[in-house]
Amino acid sequence: MSTAVKVDEDAKSRLEELQAEIRLRTGRSVTQQALLTRLIDDAYESRDDVIDSFRETTVPLSAADKKSMRRGRFRSGSETSESDIDEILYG
Repeated sequence: MSTAVKVDEDAKSRLEELQAEIRLRTGRSVTQQALLTRLIDDAYESRDDVIDSFRETTVPLSAADKKSMRRGRFRSGSETSESDIDEILYG
């Protein structure tokens, strides 16, 4: 059973572009229904990433947030090993 799903023009255009690229690279024609089914199956396998994409804040940080954090960093001039960090954290 098929159900109609409304998508905006941009999404429809990108779907058609992907459909054409599949045909160009593989020599096989796929229907938009088959393509959407494959995309949904792939998204289902990585559903945590899809769910996270709808959160207001995202991890990892945005490029602007990373840049902001880097501004406060400095080099102390001494090397720190993993064992040094373990000693500081765990005694």
